[in-house]
Amino acid sequence: MSVSELELASVDGRIDRTDEATIALRDDGLYRGDGVFEVIRLYGGHPFALAEHLERLERSAAAIDLATERDRIEPEIEALLERVGDADGQLRILLTRGGRRILLTEELPTHELTLSVATVTYAPSVILTGVKSLSYAANMQATRIARARGADEAILVRPDRVVLEAPTSAIFWVSAEGPLRTPALSTGILESITRAQVVAELHVEEGEFELDDLLAAHECFLASTTREVQAVSSIDGRELTAPGPRTREAQAGFGRRLERELGARAGRG
Repeated sequence: MSVSELELASVDGRIDRTDEATIALRDDGLYRGDGVFEVIRLYGGHPFALAEHLERLERSAAAIDLATERDRIEPEIEALLERVGDADGQLRILLTRGGRRILLTEELPTHELTLSVATVTYAPSVILTGVKSLSYAANMQATRIARARGADEAILVRPDRVVLEAPTSAIFWVSAEGPLRTPALSTGILESITRAQVVAELHVEEGEFELDDLLAAHECFLASTTREVQAVSSIDGRELTAPGPRTREAQAGFGRRLERELGARAGRG
């Protein structure tokens, strides 16, 4: 399927090619990043964990006093995906303060087998804890800082040295003591859908872990909707085993979750 066939947009129920779709400019979703969003993986045209993503969308919207109309969004998703067919890709949902419901089908970003990361100091906004808002400028700047240091992606670390997450992914690592670890939701990270899938499949220790624990790890991976489970090859220039046995275990566990929900239709792209 060509890019032009996959990249469609539904704005308040009207479907057009993405490069032809428009919204009114007077919208604080654009002016101020005031809104919420979700990105959902499509396997053979079938959205994975759709219910979980829509529930998180509603929680995010409620946290910033933004009205949601799930009874309107769901049929619009169905109509858009019917146009897309059996493509592998991603579905993006945006709700803006101006009242727009924007659904986009997109090509998947390309991810390598492994990636390098660099730690970046970051102070979460307490008032937006757990909210997947349109205000992602700080996250994207963290990635740019990491790339300027020669890494592929950032790992956000609080000023008190507690490890958080990557700008668009959850992080897991095997500590020097042995257990597979990931930051607890109470640290201020997003309640990642993919993180929850991995935690449900594997024995994972959740908590507030300091940077030194991560830097002593010998294996690490990121987990997200588009990455699924991606091995980390180095942290701040220190080489790791990538992909290691626990990463492969997580990849297999996530694969089982896919098969259970999507069955044979989960065409891995």
